[in-house]
Amino acid sequence: MSSSPLSKKRRLSGTETKTGSHCSSSNSVRTDLSHTPANGMAKNGNDAEIDEGLYSRQLYVLGHEAMKRMQNSYVLISGMRGLGVEIAKNVILGGVKGVTVHDQGVAEWRDLSSQFYLREEDLGKNRAEVSQHRLAELNNYVPVTAYTEALTEDYLTKFQVVVLTNSTLEEQQQLGDFCHNKGISLIVADTRGLFGQLFCDFGDEMLVFDTNGEQPLSAMISMITKDNQGVVTCLDEARHGFESGDYVTFTEVQGMTELNGCQPVEIKVLGPYTFSICETTGFTDYIRGGIVSQVKMPKKISFKSISLSIGEPKILLAEFCQIEHAGQTDVGLPAIQCFQEETHRLPAPWNQADGDELLTLAKEVNSAQAGSAKVEQLDEALIKKLSFVAAGDLAPVNAFIGGLAAQEVMKACTGKFMPIMQWLYFDALECLAEEEGVELTEEECAPRNCRYDGQVAVFGTKLQEMLAKQRYFLVGAGAIGCELLKNFAMIGLASGDGEVIVTDMDTIEKSNLNRQFLFRPSDVTKMKSDTAAAAVKQMNPSIRITGHQNRVGPDTERVYDDDFFESLDGVTNALDNVDARMYMDRRCVYYRKPLLESGTLGTKGNVQVVIPFLTESYSSSQDPPEKSIPICTLKNFPNAIEHTLQWARDEFEGLFKQPPENAQQFLSDPKFMERTLKLPGAQPVEVLEAVYKSLVTDCPHSWADCVAWARNHWQCQYSNNIRQLLHNFPPDQLTSSGAPFWSGPKRCPHPLEFSTSNELHMDYVVAGANLFAQSYGMPGSTDRAGVIKILQDVKVPPFTPRSGVKIHVSDQELQNSNSSVDDCRLEELKVQLPSPETSNFKLNAIDFEKDDDTNFHMDFIVASSNLRAENYDIPPTDRHKSKLIAGKIIPAIATTTSAVVGLVCLELIKIVRGHKKLESFKNGFMNLALPFFAFSEPIAAPSHKVDSSWTTLKCALLRSLALNPHVVSHPQLTDLFSRCSQNEQKLEITMLSQGVSMLYSFFMPAAKLKERLDLPMTEIVTKVSKKKLGKHVKALVFELCCNDLSDEDVEVPYVRYTIR
Repeated sequence: MSSSPLSKKRRLSGTETKTGSHCSSSNSVRTDLSHTPANGMAKNGNDAEIDEGLYSRQLYVLGHEAMKRMQNSYVLISGMRGLGVEIAKNVILGGVKGVTVHDQGVAEWRDLSSQFYLREEDLGKNRAEVSQHRLAELNNYVPVTAYTEALTEDYLTKFQVVVLTNSTLEEQQQLGDFCHNKGISLIVADTRGLFGQLFCDFGDEMLVFDTNGEQPLSAMISMITKDNQGVVTCLDEARHGFESGDYVTFTEVQGMTELNGCQPVEIKVLGPYTFSICETTGFTDYIRGGIVSQVKMPKKISFKSISLSIGEPKILLAEFCQIEHAGQTDVGLPAIQCFQEETHRLPAPWNQADGDELLTLAKEVNSAQAGSAKVEQLDEALIKKLSFVAAGDLAPVNAFIGGLAAQEVMKACTGKFMPIMQWLYFDALECLAEEEGVELTEEECAPRNCRYDGQVAVFGTKLQEMLAKQRYFLVGAGAIGCELLKNFAMIGLASGDGEVIVTDMDTIEKSNLNRQFLFRPSDVTKMKSDTAAAAVKQMNPSIRITGHQNRVGPDTERVYDDDFFESLDGVTNALDNVDARMYMDRRCVYYRKPLLESGTLGTKGNVQVVIPFLTESYSSSQDPPEKSIPICTLKNFPNAIEHTLQWARDEFEGLFKQPPENAQQFLSDPKFMERTLKLPGAQPVEVLEAVYKSLVTDCPHSWADCVAWARNHWQCQYSNNIRQLLHNFPPDQLTSSGAPFWSGPKRCPHPLEFSTSNELHMDYVVAGANLFAQSYGMPGSTDRAGVIKILQDVKVPPFTPRSGVKIHVSDQELQNSNSSVDDCRLEELKVQLPSPETSNFKLNAIDFEKDDDTNFHMDFIVASSNLRAENYDIPPTDRHKSKLIAGKIIPAIATTTSAVVGLVCLELIKIVRGHKKLESFKNGFMNLALPFFAFSEPIAAPSHKVDSSWTTLKCALLRSLALNPHVVSHPQLTDLFSRCSQNEQKLEITMLSQGVSMLYSFFMPAAKLKERLDLPMTEIVTKVSKKKLGKHVKALVFELCCNDLSDEDVEVPYVRYTIR
């Protein structure tokens, strides 16, 4: 992969931001980035380029304009304990212009429980100075400076955003008021054990350019009335999705043309397909057509300074079921500050006297409050718990609050997404003991001068010992996987006799470096799992971790077998596809292992905890399937760029993947013809036609042949096929009801004329010719002048539209058509195809790869899509958006990943502690763009109320599991039949299956049934599945369908048949 191809970058311009002299301060340490590193990365700034190879996934979240604004922002982060370094990590990965990390304190033992860039040998050293060079490695575009003097007002003027962590209330108010008056955005973040808080002040007037980050909606119009408030009706293919207060604009309206290109109009939603706009009585009459598009309007918001906000706080709740907790925490955290001022320390862990003292201080703080800041009744138990855990420093809580705080930094820099207004409080008290009144002792939680002191202060030593013994399976070492491993190392998971096994079959790519923070540019092309494992060993040498490079699935069940799963304490998924998630879910359900599931999509994230016998499984509920594009829309009637991009992807597969693959199979696989002739409908002819073209009519002998093929294919797709379509359905065609055929979602196309002076036309020919050459193992060329010269000699056959060509208008019509086999043509092809023995060349099927800009894949997709868009007068799109849609890229940003994984690890702590109550666990969903947070109890595992006979039946069936070769010699199918029939319900097995193999069914021929009845179960499975049972298989699982004496279906559990 090219380290920095020019096609991955976009030139930006902007205004120079004054940085002052802090980068050369005598009290500063700085990474030298005065030269461009070998990996092609350079500094951010107004003349910088956005490296789309590095920032591609984040760009799909923020957009280019927001990235440009962020690249002109300097950020100060004060406090380099666990929370500060988490914020710094995410901000640096995001790509601001520069970051200064500030701290006047030195590393202590308790810092090591969450500060992942401190080592034991760093104890006693300044935290900022030690962290600086490790943070600088995260992103070579972002200079990182360490500052160790006291913060002054003059010093703060050098920054656009200031973040305070581990600061006193006096510092927050003094510096906060100064920042507010000077227009410097301020974020205050803090964590105290299981509690966290966040405060934002982005000035008197902030302009938010995009409040939610969603793509603007659009809809097709079927009618607009002339009225005081004109009513717009949209086509009923899909709901318009607009909300009252949205602004829209119009294009392609016929008749009421005054609306086309108008200034954005505010709407009022009347129904799922209708909304009202401005007065339209003076407009011309609406005729037909039109597209309405949502317009994102900037929104002005204002903030109070922290001094003013403390008296009348606006609180965003991080958990709706804890509305009372937020008010209590708003009093309790200032009381902690008072305690520190008086005693110069935090309350001692689980110290009753300190808890009583904090409660007294909290009452005084509350009495001094007025208005909404004052709570009617203090929750004394909660305030005491705050005191007990305040000295703690937990990596998962820091990860959650740190992810949120870093996202707020980005909002302040860019105006992208709605900021937190203005306070957010969070707690995870469910992590403590489930039983009321159970408290740890001060001795259990006292510091021991070990790296886990910050965690022991909250949970005691017993949990630490349990964590060290855990054996966990982590599936995936991407963005979520890296964050999980970092948290595992910090909390001490598998730091004793336990083990973390992480598997990922992928190698590191440049685009990973923006989120997968354990990797560096020098790691590109290395295996993710091994590299990540080595990185976290640096963070905590005690963690026992093993990297695998296996894909999870049936193919690796020899590796991840019964012994493997039975040895696990739990599984955490860090996967990027639903199929793998569902497979792991099934495995965890079968082996009864806890599963922690999570995922992100841009600023959205979710967490699901699956506990055997307590919660539903991941597969119990599923998202609705993605809406597919109708085939006829793709083939003939596209109306959106998404349609043309999907068509282009299908073109790629149909030209460079499937034909070479089929042709190569024809040449190398003797059974290919036999399999092909068994295909349904007209598929045998279609497949063999493609093979014939690949091996005979289209087979190139030179680069010039490849260019000629690409030119002729261009003519076919963008001229001839369109002319044929217009021959069948002329522009003035009417439907049976008298309405224009080309109306509504059907856009009337026009053919294109090829020109070598048209860059897009040449893009297509060059990319198509090179890919065609690659599929035949021939060298290509990027010499456009040479290609143009070849094109001058290419003969393009004339085209005349044919009568009698059937073009289906709808998918229903397509399904109803009879696609019969042309037997004559089939026989001709069988004769005309060359003999595999005489062919001596090899074809290469090309797999689509979106992230390599030198392989012509995206060049072809972009050109194909935009040419078809031009056919249908659909606005084209750029390469960046094309890659998102055609490559099915999942937008991603480090902030969301950090926050989500923090919540996952809090659930992990509950599992290890042995929590049993459903209400102790929390599934979570967040959208940092809004911002929105929702937490809920998991859905309970389904249970069935049954009578006593069920228990008898279940016991009888479970006893059949014990049919063991060591007890009963070679158990047979009849043994299982007799067990069911002897049950008091007298069950009859009607169907029996194992995996995808049907072992028995009531409609099975008598001869086959007789043959199987007396065979050992293992032999039946081997015979039907046509696969030998591996030595790793210890048991077989049978699914049964049974009827009772009244011929009613009876639900029965699966049968686990132990064979070893």
